[in-house]
Amino acid sequence: MTNQWLNHAVFYEIYPQSFCDSNGDGIGDIQGIISKLDYIEELGCNAIWMNPCFDSPFVDAGYDVRDYYKVAPRYGTNEDLKQLFIEAHQRNMHVILDLVPGHTSIESDWFKQSCKAEKNAYTDRYIWSDTVWNAPVGVGSITGWYRGGYDRDGAAALNFFTAQPALNYGFYEKDEGQDWQQDMNDAGPLATRDEIKNIMRFWCGLGCDGFRVDMAGSLVKNDPDKAGTIALWKDVSGFLKKEFPEAVMVSEWGEPDKALEAGFDMDFLLHFGPSHYPDLFRTEHPFFSHLAQGNLDAFWNIYQQNYEKAVKNGGLICIPSGNHDMDRMARTLDKEESKIAFAFLLSMPGAPFIYYGDEIGMRYVDVPHSIEGGYDRTGSRSPMQWDTSTNAGFSSARKEDLYIMQDEESMKTINVASEEADENSLLHEVQDLIEIRKEHSALGNCASFKLVQNGYPLIYERESEDEKILVILNPGDQDRKVDVDLNGEVIYSYHGNSIHENVVSSRSAFFIRK
Repeated sequence: MTNQWLNHAVFYEIYPQSFCDSNGDGIGDIQGIISKLDYIEELGCNAIWMNPCFDSPFVDAGYDVRDYYKVAPRYGTNEDLKQLFIEAHQRNMHVILDLVPGHTSIESDWFKQSCKAEKNAYTDRYIWSDTVWNAPVGVGSITGWYRGGYDRDGAAALNFFTAQPALNYGFYEKDEGQDWQQDMNDAGPLATRDEIKNIMRFWCGLGCDGFRVDMAGSLVKNDPDKAGTIALWKDVSGFLKKEFPEAVMVSEWGEPDKALEAGFDMDFLLHFGPSHYPDLFRTEHPFFSHLAQGNLDAFWNIYQQNYEKAVKNGGLICIPSGNHDMDRMARTLDKEESKIAFAFLLSMPGAPFIYYGDEIGMRYVDVPHSIEGGYDRTGSRSPMQWDTSTNAGFSSARKEDLYIMQDEESMKTINVASEEADENSLLHEVQDLIEIRKEHSALGNCASFKLVQNGYPLIYERESEDEKILVILNPGDQDRKVDVDLNGEVIYSYHGNSIHENVVSSRSAFFIRK
């Protein structure tokens, strides 16, 4: 079973370089996050997922780690991060860090040592072929090879960008004639695994509450059924639960049956792969558009399979509002449509994740060029819009010194201060929905789920030991007649003037306690 605090968690994802700048250098930092903890608490979120904050050259926005034991100087110090943990705990909030175990930066001292011709403690920390001329294709999840410019004879495997050499966890199946491929239980891969445990131990010892693990299913190479990767994470999660029983592990895997078997407490529903997650909010015809041209058949087919696997394995799956890797929700949904989308997100099982700024309807920004490996994702990473002051309250730096340009068209009207002043705002709707979720056990992370009706309106049932709640969502422009018993206490309604004669009004959402 998942840890007790995770069973009641509502997460807020913070992209640290874009959240709040406390020292006027144009880049968000940890002290800036600390200064906004009261806001996150007032929103109703009691847990934070912070994207990578470790020392990095930021070729890939911090997902290219140079030193796992050091906070990136632009964000502050290890003491600042420790203070964040303390301040969050004083508010009964938890903080999980983004752990990137699959690769490091080429600037990591580990990699520099591994590049030496002389054998040393880091020689087998990375995946190396036997000669610089041997750079095979189609090997596991290896995307390329780093070749030349060092004394060692061999090619180093890459996991994504050319600046991200793959750490060595071994091969579950070895290719014929490739004797350089190590078994996952050889000394090198085991030493890499032990180092990941040391990193977890270090940060949990300073107060960290767990980790969101980047690309968790990709570590062991040539592992088609993920048996090796599952065994690896069983070992790591077993260590973590033994030494830090309250720490949680959340996987970016997209296969709950495998992730939860491996010891993770929760798996993300990914925006790529077979999940059909984009059908909800991010497609040409999103389901939650008022045009009511969306179709969730494929989504529900996959989701219900994953949900059953999650329940069977005693874990959770998460449907996020968005994240740093996908377009903003506001690119395809307006604020009124987003309110009904949040009624969905905050009434589904699993721990909800809200991407910073989605709660106020921040828009995707058409940034003219990629920043720190963001490419088309850059526009979803713009600075948080707090108020109508300079740089929307994000920073006192000159506009041209900001980490990413802001949305000049919207920042005077789409910001926290404006949303707080408007009693009918998206922000207030999200606050109300989180409060209702916390007040009703049937809407909780672990309460059961049953799809009652697909299509418009969407109807499903949530049930706990002491109550049952029917959720009805009709984002379209037309009233809809349904063949479902709608009697009961209405505990939440949006645009719901009434439900009578089994007709659900247009652009509405209802939670009915049965």
